[in-house]
Amino acid sequence: MSSYLPTIKGLAANFIRREPVYPFYASFKLTSKCHFGCPFCNVKKNPVKDLSTNDIKTILDNLSRSSVLMTSFEGGEPLLRNDIGELLEYARSCKFYLLFTTSVKNLTKYPLEHYARFIDFLHVSIDEGHDNLEMFNLLPELSSLPLQVSVQSVVTRDTVESLDHKVELCCKYGANIVIIPAAHMDNTENHFPDIDSLEKKLLYLRKKYPDTIHTPQGYFSAYRKRKCSTASVIIAPDGRLYYPCHILQTKGPDLRYTDLTEWLLSPQAVKARKVMRECTRNCGWYQYYSIDSYTSVSSVIETLKPILVKKHRKSGCK
Repeated sequence: MSSYLPTIKGLAANFIRREPVYPFYASFKLTSKCHFGCPFCNVKKNPVKDLSTNDIKTILDNLSRSSVLMTSFEGGEPLLRNDIGELLEYARSCKFYLLFTTSVKNLTKYPLEHYARFIDFLHVSIDEGHDNLEMFNLLPELSSLPLQVSVQSVVTRDTVESLDHKVELCCKYGANIVIIPAAHMDNTENHFPDIDSLEKKLLYLRKKYPDTIHTPQGYFSAYRKRKCSTASVIIAPDGRLYYPCHILQTKGPDLRYTDLTEWLLSPQAVKARKVMRECTRNCGWYQYYSIDSYTSVSSVIETLKPILVKKHRKSGCK
């Protein structure tokens, strides 16, 4: 329970302050290296030198002291780091759940049984942008691992109709799926889908394949209200905090040297949150628009139920 205390305090403080000062989810981009060049992503277009193993551990300690309840190892491709096994093991000693996101086509060539000891949630990015749809064939093997497996699929305006088969396969093999609209990042083409068509498609698929999709319906409400949130943060491969958000490409402190919890009360952080509230871009970045659904009492059950359901779902798929 001591691990939850900072998060509980953060929730209470955010409620009192009526703004998301303290985050509960952190996306840590361990590297800018990647096998792919997705048309909706600009991470690979801004390469930086990888931080050292000790630098990464220092930032993980920083997150462990904070209100963050879940940290996601992302990239680029985190499996391209030679020290990834050591970092996974170290993260297990920290006071947060660990989500690991990967898209490598030869995923089963890695020591997944060993890595699974340190990972709570495995997200496998599979979509047309990564050109790796054949990875759906790996789901039977991945779903046998002792952790929660989800497919993370970025959907563009041209791929909404292809979601049916993807969700069907996830349901068939006992995996979850999180469907993420392709937000328009700088220096990329705009592939953001029609939001009404996507919402209609997900409502249909939720009924056909229950307890499979854990993209919250609250995402669509937040998008229409232009309500993104700093209750979720992203850390760049150079160790600096994107703040208030990744889309604006503005950065706050280097988390190797600055305590996250203390900095969030600084004048710079206060000013940055004001920038987010007043932003008119309405980019639809999944992480910032869905985070409130994961901390809202009214929607948390609907949002997390697919993750919490343990039974194999083959019999429920049509």
